[in-house]
Amino acid sequence: MQRVANCILRMNDSILMLKKPRRGWYVAPGGKMENGENIKDSAIREFKEETGLEINEPELRGSFTFVMREGEKTVQEWMMFTFHCTSASGNLLETSEEGELEWVPVDEVLGKPMAEGDRHIFKHILNSDDQIYGTFVYTTDFQLIDKDMDPSRPD
Repeated sequence: MQRVANCILRMNDSILMLKKPRRGWYVAPGGKMENGENIKDSAIREFKEETGLEINEPELRGSFTFVMREGEKTVQEWMMFTFHCTSASGNLLETSEEGELEWVPVDEVLGKPMAEGDRHIFKHILNSDDQIYGTFVYTTDFQLIDKDMDPSRPD
């Protein structure tokens, strides 16, 4: 099972987001964990690789399972650990190999194109300090077909 760690960096009432070239969807910077790496170290390393910034004292805010299905068959499954942080140091990369970096005002984040599961994650983390746990089930073309969130939030 693949493991991914990312971080939502909120500074000056904006979120640093990465626009991925494949679908044009916005995500929180992060990526695949290395063998033996803990989730916090992974989030810090991946964030720096993708943005040039060193996040300071990120806090785990969510743990998620993603399932991709073709009909009733599971074809892929991965875990994602999402951190939140309000402080970073260093110099933002002018260009990232992973996509376009953009500071997005907090009130515009949910209006950006993104996977529907990510929209639920951002909605919770931007409005609550509580940890959240969830499972998102998608078709192989990234249509959200089911979600289970704890604590649950109204849509």
